[in-house]
Amino acid sequence: MPIQKPVTLKTIAQELGVTVQTVNKALKGKPGMAEATRQLIVETAEKLGYFTKEQIRSLRAERIISYPIERKRFLLVQTEQSVGYNRLLLEGLHDRFASFGHHIEICLLPALSKEAAMAEWLEEKGVEFADGLFIAPSISPKTWESVLLQIPIPKILLSYPPLGTKADSVIWDIYEVTYQAVAYLRSIGHHNIMYIGDTHTQRGFIVRWQAFIHAMNEFNSEVDASAHSISQRSLHPEWLMDLRDKLVLHGPTAVICGIHDEVAPTYKLCQELNLRIPEDISMIGFLNEQPESLPLFTRPQLSIRQTGYRAADRMLWRIANPSLPFEHIRIQGDLCIAGTTAIRVK
Repeated sequence: MPIQKPVTLKTIAQELGVTVQTVNKALKGKPGMAEATRQLIVETAEKLGYFTKEQIRSLRAERIISYPIERKRFLLVQTEQSVGYNRLLLEGLHDRFASFGHHIEICLLPALSKEAAMAEWLEEKGVEFADGLFIAPSISPKTWESVLLQIPIPKILLSYPPLGTKADSVIWDIYEVTYQAVAYLRSIGHHNIMYIGDTHTQRGFIVRWQAFIHAMNEFNSEVDASAHSISQRSLHPEWLMDLRDKLVLHGPTAVICGIHDEVAPTYKLCQELNLRIPEDISMIGFLNEQPESLPLFTRPQLSIRQTGYRAADRMLWRIANPSLPFEHIRIQGDLCIAGTTAIRVK
């Protein structure tokens, strides 16, 4: 029995009498091509076996067609406060949509405070004519979120949803990684662990603090909120001074810094206090990415890009299944162990 040759881009190009570049362009969803041509190429690729059976089965099980009839336009809606990690979200969304030929754009919302003005702006910009909305985390003011959720098109929240939300959500699982962080520090001998981070401004911030309390209680450690740096930073801009006092007073052997923007200031403060990391104090930082300005941190590998990728799938599923119940998906990540934590030596 002859050995079947693998199907390549060249195989598909020869079948259709087009160039390999054209096939590559079609399968990656790049612009500058008639949708009829793109559809023919993707159909041919499936017929020849370029896609695996598992890929095709997965798409059909979700009622998502592998070659779209029309190119759809989606919006990632955000405000200035939510741009920090949106590059990673956008990469994940684009990577997934590219294989279907769909398009994702950023829509930067203005700093309005009244719902009537927000609704008027959305109508003026024709946002309701998009095929779907992805609502970024950290939307500010918070009123924007409720206004966006009222738009009668498919929506995916990229954050922990408020109770009663009538929309799907996909988010990296910050609760799980916070628990992992506490469990790891306890496993290497740390009992006096301080949590550092705003616990008021965003739902995700609140979830981190709740997870910290849960984990500490699981290890039979009571949490005295006054011994942690958890104030609302916008109301208490002197939080670093307060943190300095608490580090000196309570002498934690380890800290968990739960907010990306607070990791670098906390690290610098420890240096100013002559606290060696990790010899004197271990530190876990919830960084979106490892910055070059800091040493390799023990940190959770936040699945931000993967969240964007999975959210794209969920959007296509929602469009294909408009009447099914809403679902909330949390993407797990692992704890990456590096040089800012060490075994507690008594």
